Amino acid sequence: MKKAILFAAVLCTAFGIKAQNVQFHYDLGHSLYGDLRARPNATTTIEMFKADKWGSTYFFNDMDYFSDGSAGAYWEFSREINLTKNKQWAAHVEYNGGATSIEHTAIASRFRHAILVGGAWNWLSADFNKNFSLQAMWKYYFDGMGAGAYNGFQVTTVWGINFCGGLLTTSGFADLWYDPDVNGNLIFLSEPQFWVNLNKLKGWDGINLSIGSEVELSNNFVFNKSGHNQSFYAIPTIALKWTF
Repeated sequence: MKKAILFAAVLCTAFGIKAQNVQFHYDLGHSLYGDLRARPNATTTIEMFKADKWGSTYFFNDMDYFSDGSAGAYWEFSREINLTKNKQWAAHVEYNGGATSIEHTAIASRFRHAILVGGAWNWLSADFNKNFSLQAMWKYYFDGMGAGAYNGFQVTTVWGINFCGGLLTTSGFADLWYDPDVNGNLIFLSEPQFWVNLNKLKGWDGINLSIGSEVELSNNFVFNKSGHNQSFYAIPTIALKWTF
């Protein structure tokens, strides 16, 4: 699950910016943690952001894979509506959902539908190389029959920094949300990314390939082989990204 962002351009609402990319991540969690050996070993992400005069639209879709096929999918879709003339304050509406089927460990689960509504504060530096967003949202979980529904909250931060003339980029997000089914009733998830953008090298113009890594930092989020999500993990990836 990533926004990285996934979300690297989400703060450019005021400037009519659009961005799309495809990412491939080789996940090292199954190698680093014995209780995560059933974890999928690869993830692909399709990500799109587009700003307009009213606000911005963003979505991403993650697909997880084992060596013999796909393991599941997750997607998020959000829309922001500008509330101020400087377009820093916005109303935020979001949907999250997906499903997994991990036959290798007889663990089958799905992401419940979640609707999030709240506000966002977005900032972009004058040189377009730094951005930051803070979102505070009411979160409602439900299923098709309404059983097991509950209310909660989520706080999200998103950031992106380009440096060394755009050769290097760091970006990512951090989420903290309420879940009554975990220790402490809180889940934390952050996925900072680091990229080397090859199109900034001499003679590589038009080669919009980036090489880098993502580290999934989480508490009470990742399910282990016993079907429990009550631990902290730091899981790196080896990643490629093509930006359109």
